[in-house]
Amino acid sequence: MKKLIFLTAAIGLAACQSSPDIVYKPAEQKLPIYIKRIAIRPFANKTQQFGLEEKITLKVIDEFLKNGEYLVSPENAAQGVIVGEISHYILTPIQYDVNLVPTVYKLNVIAGLRLLDREQNRYLWEEPALQVTKMYSAANLPGGLTEEQAREALWEILAKDVVLRTVSGFGSVSSASQKKIPGNPEVQQSSGTLNGR
Repeated sequence: MKKLIFLTAAIGLAACQSSPDIVYKPAEQKLPIYIKRIAIRPFANKTQQFGLEEKITLKVIDEFLKNGEYLVSPENAAQGVIVGEISHYILTPIQYDVNLVPTVYKLNVIAGLRLLDREQNRYLWEEPALQVTKMYSAANLPGGLTEEQAREALWEILAKDVVLRTVSGFGSVSSASQKKIPGNPEVQQSSGTLNGR
């Protein structure tokens, strides 16, 4: 009798595994239905670079207008507010010519983002370290870019990530690990205590 029950269970499991109709589809994590209008609060700039906040704010507004799923409105008329800050701006030369003149650069920008639900007065989601990287050749080389052109390409990517995160929900983009963020004071303090310094 036990063998018959075991055999029946094994056949049932094998039948379930071979069925093409069984597909895992997680539920979409969309915004609440009452959020129809979104405002983009001007980004805060915590870096030494001047004027980054204006460019990224305008680019995010443009991406929301292109997407068209949510209306972009002033903050006092919106149900949701995108709140962002640029926390890191790191330009690093990564390749040099024979005269030690930089020929390839890596531009890395890290931004923190949150979506505020104004009706509930709480944050619906948060990406504490959304990281965007662009590697480019120096402007004096064929196909090279200036630093400003590379920034524009980064703003385009970051703005699309903000819209994707808002429209498609959790998992569509993700933050960098706190341990990977350069100059993170929490990581530096903890590594200093491990070394006994």
